[in-house]
Amino acid sequence: MFDVLIIGGGVSGVSCALVLGSAQNKSFVANKKIGIITHQKASSLQEALFNNAYGIPAGTLGSDLLQQSLLHLSHSYPHIIQIPEEKVVKIERNFTSTIQSSSSDSEFKVSTNKNTYTTRNIIVGIGSANTFAIEGLMQFVEPHQKALPEKQRIQLRNTDHKVAEGIYVIGTLAGWRSQLAIAAGSGAAVATDLLTLWNDGVQTHSHDSIR
Repeated sequence: MFDVLIIGGGVSGVSCALVLGSAQNKSFVANKKIGIITHQKASSLQEALFNNAYGIPAGTLGSDLLQQSLLHLSHSYPHIIQIPEEKVVKIERNFTSTIQSSSSDSEFKVSTNKNTYTTRNIIVGIGSANTFAIEGLMQFVEPHQKALPEKQRIQLRNTDHKVAEGIYVIGTLAGWRSQLAIAAGSGAAVATDLLTLWNDGVQTHSHDSIR
């Protein structure tokens, strides 16, 4: 049983995992089980070149950044469970009830092409391509509000990243524009929302310091 399972190993997903990982010493995070399904084949970063992203050396290839970010995550926060080479195909709530259930203590069954996992929270960050086909989330799909119509991009209907109780969406799939800094910030924002939830609603975040 995961406390949160992040779907997607691109910018927003790994950014979210890094922030959650960095909070490991907080008492309300210490016993949380956090996982990330790192499927990257469809990531738009595979063909990207970065010259204008804060903190990233000019000329960095997106394909290299994808690999470097997962190494960063595994080296800095090895307690975050990485699940590679699996693609999510279906999400079910409570095994029997509908995905629209508003129960705050419900659980999810996440089925991939290889395995099945259970989790209390889901964070979806797999891009805005119209090939999105996760059964159980299709009713939330709508046209992307900040992309050119001819690109036929999609987003999941959400309010401040929240799709439904226990389900969050990040990055371009949340309706944000396709800029690395925006996607990374979206993932970090939801990580702090989840940390606040685990902290009994008391606002919190996770910062490192040289002091």
